[in-house]
Amino acid sequence: MNFKYFSKKIIQSMITILIVLTISFILFRIMPGDPTSMFVKSGIAPEDAARIKASFGLDLPIYQQYFIYIKNAITGDFGISFSFKKPVMEVIGARLPNTILLALCAQTLAIVFGIVFGTVAAAHRGKKIDVGLLGLALLIYAIPAFWFGMVLLVIFGVKLGWVPLFGMVTPGLRNVSTWKYVTDVAHHLIIPTITLGLAIFGSYVMIMRSSLLDVFTEDYINTARAKGFNRKYIISKHALPNAMLPMVTVIATSIGFIVAGAIQTETVFTWPGVGTLLLKALTARDYPLLQGSFLITSFAVVAANFIADIIYMYIDPRIRYE
Repeated sequence: MNFKYFSKKIIQSMITILIVLTISFILFRIMPGDPTSMFVKSGIAPEDAARIKASFGLDLPIYQQYFIYIKNAITGDFGISFSFKKPVMEVIGARLPNTILLALCAQTLAIVFGIVFGTVAAAHRGKKIDVGLLGLALLIYAIPAFWFGMVLLVIFGVKLGWVPLFGMVTPGLRNVSTWKYVTDVAHHLIIPTITLGLAIFGSYVMIMRSSLLDVFTEDYINTARAKGFNRKYIISKHALPNAMLPMVTVIATSIGFIVAGAIQTETVFTWPGVGTLLLKALTARDYPLLQGSFLITSFAVVAANFIADIIYMYIDPRIRYE
């Protein structure tokens, strides 16, 4: 292992997290509105507002709030949610598995079809199938996830009735077998997965195609051709392993897009994940919940990029031994 490279990436990740923490602290305190207003429907006495602010530490000087915030964030204490009256981590923990399930299914769908379509397009460069697949990828990449989700929902949910219209589980489904519950969740998961997966599918196709076309110009590919190996063997044994290097980085960086796409997708399909939780927290000006959700998703992006860097080190000897 290249410990110098590993240490460098650790330090970069820690600096990034500190910057994210600072931005989060500033961002949610310059938002318009008063967080105490969500405790009452109309009007609040000044002394009551002051007491509520004091109970959440909002009456302290801004620098004290910052240091307390950093200390609590390091220990995983994001405070009490204004709207749920529960610890933020408890509220997020109940929703996070749902978002992870949706993101993993969507990411798997996008990776598999993105690699396959990108490989087919590169293998038939300049032909009709290449033009068609590239055009399809560009079209899908340009379509907003929320719009595409609503179209799929209207067609397959409203018109055909093949999929549920909302939620993760059929309302009132209780005391059923594990298999029945899993199949019900899978049924609700189909269209959200397709929506979110296609939102990033286009970029994977274009990156995979571009990466393969670059690899096809390398000397070792020409050598393999000169030895008489067929195209299928050259692509699978020589081109694909090297073309996957850029894909590792792209897949990691797409985690950020997955988070943004999940918010839109979960809102359209009323999927009970962190995305809908963020929207509710924003509407209620629930600062602790907003900060906690924002930081958890930001940490996930930083962690994904760090893992991608480490994987890159193992699959690319130039980094491992430099």
